[in-house]
Amino acid sequence: MEVSSRSLSVATLVLLSASLTPNLGFAQDISESETIDFLSADDELALALSAAPEHLRAEATVHVLGPDGFSIPQVGTNGYNCVVNRDHPRNRKPICYDSEGTRTILPKVLFMSELMVQGVALAAIQDSVKQGFETGRWTAPQRPGIAYMLSDGIRTYNPSNGQYGSFPPHIMFYAPNVSNDDVATDWAARQEHPWIPFVAYQGPHGMFVVMVGP
Repeated sequence: MEVSSRSLSVATLVLLSASLTPNLGFAQDISESETIDFLSADDELALALSAAPEHLRAEATVHVLGPDGFSIPQVGTNGYNCVVNRDHPRNRKPICYDSEGTRTILPKVLFMSELMVQGVALAAIQDSVKQGFETGRWTAPQRPGIAYMLSDGIRTYNPSNGQYGSFPPHIMFYAPNVSNDDVATDWAARQEHPWIPFVAYQGPHGMFVVMVGP
């Protein structure tokens, strides 16, 4: 696969950033439910790519998490970056970001997973991420863009009951400061019509979620 100098530069910087993430000295008091159950490298790569439409997969960059952190077995040329997002150690949320999501959201996603690999407690990771946004280390997307979550392998974990669930394939558009009031969607409407679009993470990190079918 031919690799552009720009793509290689971005991928190299991301890999170095991930591999050099320091142990920040957080408390290591974690529960069993906060440990990552790793996939094989091949399965992790396939799951990450399953988030994207087929025409983007061959030329997308893929970040694969393992017990030693992230590797990049596939360096792409189309500006899309695919990864299995773990906003909880037991969650698996395959997602492919466009260039804006790669610039703004992906570094935070990689950071969280790296700390989980180190055994940092989830609450401490969340505090660190909050602080990172407050200090300007990371920013929310600054313009419209798209993130694909078309996989049927999305897995969500409910720590209150220890049960696993899923979520339908969908597409997300960055929608900074757009609310559900703006799009006339509320919880009652979503309960009656589960496939209507809605805004997740309302505020600077808002994402317009559009389902793609059952």
